[in-house]
Amino acid sequence: MFCAPSPYTPVSPIWKKTNPKPSFQSQELPGEGPAWEALQGEDKRRPPVMATILFGIFCSFIYQVVPEAVTSELSVEIPENYAGNFPLYLKKLKLPPVHSDSPAIIQVAGEDVAEGLFGVESDSGFLFVTRPLDREEQAQYNLQVTITAEDGSLLWGPQPLIVHVKDVNDQVPQFTKADYTGTLSQGTHAGIPFLYLSATDGDEPGTANSDLRYHILSQTPAQPSPDMFQLEVRTGALTLSEKGSSELDPTIVSHYQLLVQVKDLGDQTSGHRTMATVNVVVVENTWFSPDSIHLAENTQDLCPNSFTHVHWSGGDVQYHLESQPPGPFEVNEEGNICVTRELDREIQEKYQITVWARNMEGMVYSDPLVLTVFVTDENDNPPNCPLADSPSEVLELSSSGTEVTRLQATDADDPNSPNAHVVYKLLSQEPPGPEGSSFSVDLHTGAVTVQDTPLKAGELYKLLVLAADLAGEEGGLSSTCEVSIKVMDVNDHAPVFSASQYGPVSLSEDTVPGTRVATVTATDADLDPAYTLIDFSIVEGDPNGTFVLDSDQRSGHADVRLQKKLDYASTPSYELVIMAKNLAELMGTGTGPPATTTVTVLVEEPMHPPLLSQESYEVTVPASTPPGTILLTITPEDPQSPPLRFSMMNNSKGWLSIEEHSGEVRIASKLGTGQPKEIYTVQVVAEIIDHPSLTTTAALVLHIEGDLPSPAQKSPSIPVSVSSRLQILCTPQKVPQGVVISGLQQEGEHAANADSYSFTLGKDPTVQREWRLRALNGTHAYLTMALSWLEPQEYFVPVFLTHSSQTQQLQIRVVVCLCNSERRCLIKVGRMKGMPTLLSAVGIMVGTLVAIGFFLILIFSHLALARKNVEQPPESIPLKASV
Repeated sequence: MFCAPSPYTPVSPIWKKTNPKPSFQSQELPGEGPAWEALQGEDKRRPPVMATILFGIFCSFIYQVVPEAVTSELSVEIPENYAGNFPLYLKKLKLPPVHSDSPAIIQVAGEDVAEGLFGVESDSGFLFVTRPLDREEQAQYNLQVTITAEDGSLLWGPQPLIVHVKDVNDQVPQFTKADYTGTLSQGTHAGIPFLYLSATDGDEPGTANSDLRYHILSQTPAQPSPDMFQLEVRTGALTLSEKGSSELDPTIVSHYQLLVQVKDLGDQTSGHRTMATVNVVVVENTWFSPDSIHLAENTQDLCPNSFTHVHWSGGDVQYHLESQPPGPFEVNEEGNICVTRELDREIQEKYQITVWARNMEGMVYSDPLVLTVFVTDENDNPPNCPLADSPSEVLELSSSGTEVTRLQATDADDPNSPNAHVVYKLLSQEPPGPEGSSFSVDLHTGAVTVQDTPLKAGELYKLLVLAADLAGEEGGLSSTCEVSIKVMDVNDHAPVFSASQYGPVSLSEDTVPGTRVATVTATDADLDPAYTLIDFSIVEGDPNGTFVLDSDQRSGHADVRLQKKLDYASTPSYELVIMAKNLAELMGTGTGPPATTTVTVLVEEPMHPPLLSQESYEVTVPASTPPGTILLTITPEDPQSPPLRFSMMNNSKGWLSIEEHSGEVRIASKLGTGQPKEIYTVQVVAEIIDHPSLTTTAALVLHIEGDLPSPAQKSPSIPVSVSSRLQILCTPQKVPQGVVISGLQQEGEHAANADSYSFTLGKDPTVQREWRLRALNGTHAYLTMALSWLEPQEYFVPVFLTHSSQTQQLQIRVVVCLCNSERRCLIKVGRMKGMPTLLSAVGIMVGTLVAIGFFLILIFSHLALARKNVEQPPESIPLKASV
C-alpha cells in the first residue's frame, strides 16, 4: 500500500519512488536534524515537527499492518552525497517468516560492492547504508538479500535488490580546453561551423544537471562589427553571422579573441558556469579553381599520384568530389585530386569536376570549385571503313574527273589531331580496265573519280582502297576498304521546244477561264519510252496562278489555259516561262539547264471587232480599167470608231490594193485573163490600230467584164469554187459538220471532163491540230473541225489547191460560234445605251413598292373607319332634323 506524504512535507526522491519507511535512529526523528535537511536539498522550508512525527508513525503502522507484496525485484533510490548521520535507513524489506532451530541471519551482498556498505536489521527488516554514495563513482548497486541459518544453510532467497543513486547538481561543467584556436577562411558562409566548443559535466546525462548551454560573452576587437560570430547554444558550434560573412577581411582584422561561457541547468538562470577563450585566426581565401586540366587518355599515372590540388585555408576541412559525367576521380584529405583508372577520350573527352570543402559535420564552408578536365587524344583507333548498303552508281558517259563516290573512313581519335587524319591509296580494281584502272582515289578526300577510260554499261567494279591515319606516316594505323561501283545507262537527250517563243497572244480582259491560250510542243530524241516522258511547268511570269498547263507527258504537247480572270489594270501582260524536262534524270552531254520557251500574253481591255459599213462588197469594172483607179472606199459603220488599219487577203494575183489608213481600194495592175467575164474575190481585213487582235473581214467581189480572149491568150489559172454562203460551224461539235471546197469553176461542170485536184492543209502545227481536210473525189474536198471544241471566233484556214502542176493558196473563211438549237450563232448582246443601271433599277423597284404600300395603308384605314361607323348602336346615331 502507498503511504502519501503530508501536503506540508517536501517529497524526497526516495519517498516518491520507493515509498520507504522512516528511518528511526537514536539521535534523530524523521523531519528533524541535519539528516532531514540534507534530504531536502535547497528547499529550506521546515514542516511542523508534530505533523511529521504523526505522519511517520501512521505510515509505520500501515506498513506493519498491511503486508507489502513480494515482487521479483526490489529497487531503492538514495540521493548522492547525503550529509546526514549514518547508518541511513532506506527501506523496510518484506521478509517472509522462516522456521529454523537456530537464529536466522539476513545478509546483503553484491558484486563490486564493498563489504559492510549495505545491511539489513534482523529485527525490523530495514535496509540501511553505512556511508554517503557518489553517483559519479557508481550510479547503481545490484544487491541480493538472503536469509541463512547459523550453519550457512539457505533459508530464503536470494532476492534481487537494486539501489539507485540519484544525481544532484554537484558537478561544474568544464570545457575540454581552456583555450581554443580556430582558423577561419575568408569566404566562409554564414551559419557554417568552423570550430566546435565542447564541455563536460559529471552529473547524470539527460538531466537538467548536465544540460549545457554555450554563449559568447565578448568579441575582441569589435571590428568591423561587434557581432561577427554566433555560437550555437546547444551544440557549441561557432559560426560566422550574416554580417560577419560579408565583412570578414583578414587585411582589416586577422585575429579575434572571444570569451565564451558554458552553463548547466539548461535555460534556467541558475547553474554552474565556466568560461574559456577562443582565438580565431582569419586567413585569406585560397579556394580557387585551377585552370583547365588536360589529361592524356590511357594514362598510367593513377592514384595516389595527383594531377591537381585544391586547398581550403580554414581548419577542420573535409573534401568531397563529384564528376559530371561520373568519372574515375578522387580527392584525398590534403585536397589532392587523382584519377583511379585509365581514361578513354572516345568514351568521354570532357569532365566537369565539382569539389566541396566541408566541416566535420558535412556542411560546406563555401561555394564549390568547378574544374574542367579535357582528355587529350592518343592514336589508339585505326580507320573504320563504312559499310555500303548498295554499290555506288556511275553513268556510262561520265567524263574524266567525275566523282562517283567519296570514301569516308572514320577514325574515333580526335578529328582535330593527326591521329584522325586519314589518307587513301587505291590498291587494285576488278575487273581491270583496258588501260589500267578506270578510277582514281584522291589521297586526302577519298573521292573516287572516273579516269579518262571508257566505262562499260552494266559492269560492276570492285576497288580495294587502303585507309591510313597519321596522314600515312610511319607508325600510323590502317584498314583496307572495298568500294563497289555499278555503271548505269544514261538518258542523254533533253527535251527541246519546237519554238523558243510563242505569241504574243492577245486576250481580252473578259476572256472566260478555261480558254486555251496557246499550245507548246517539245520533243525528246531519246528512244527509251521512260526517257521521253516530258514534264511541263510554268516557272516564271505567273506568281498568282492565272494560267494552268494541261499537258500530256507522252505526246509532248501542253495547252496553256486561262485559270483565273484577267485584270488589265493590275497586269497588262504576261511573259510565261515554261520549262520542259524529263521525268527521268538527264545525264551525259545533254546535261544543262532544262529547256524553256516563252509565251507572251497581252491583256486587252474589252473591245469588240470593228464593224464595216457592209458585210461584203461587189464592184463591176471593165477589164480595161487602168491601174490606180479608185474602185471604192471601205469605211467603218460607226464614224466614232477607233482608227483602223486595212489590208487584203487572198489577193493572189495582185490586181487590187488598199490604202492602209483610208481604206481606198484601187486597181493595182491590169485586170483580167482574157475571159469574157471574170470574178475576182479578195478578203478585206480591218483591224483596230491600237488593238491589232480585234479584226473583221469582208469579201470584196470584183466582176471583170471584157471581150472573150482568144484560146492562145487563156491564162492557166486554177478554177476554184467555195460556197459564197458564210460558213458557220458550231462548238462544241455534237454532229458532223464541215465546209465543201470544189475545184470546179462552174458547179454544173462535169467532173468527168475536168482534171483531178489535190487539196492540202497549211503546215502550221496549230492548223494541223485544229482542222482536218478530206478529199471527197477528184474535184471536191471536205473541211471539218479536228477538235470537238474550238474557241468561238472567225478563222481563215489556209488550203493549198494543186491542179495541172499549179498550186494556189486559199484562205477559207469559217466562223466558229456557240449555237442555239437552230444552229444559229448566239451573239452576246451588250447593254443598250440609255438603259438603267442595276443600282437605278433597284431604286425604281424599291420606290414602286413603297408607293404601293402607302396606298394599301390608306385603303385599309378607310375601310376600318367605315366599319366602326356601321357598328355604332342606333341610339348613338344623331336624328336627322325634320324639314
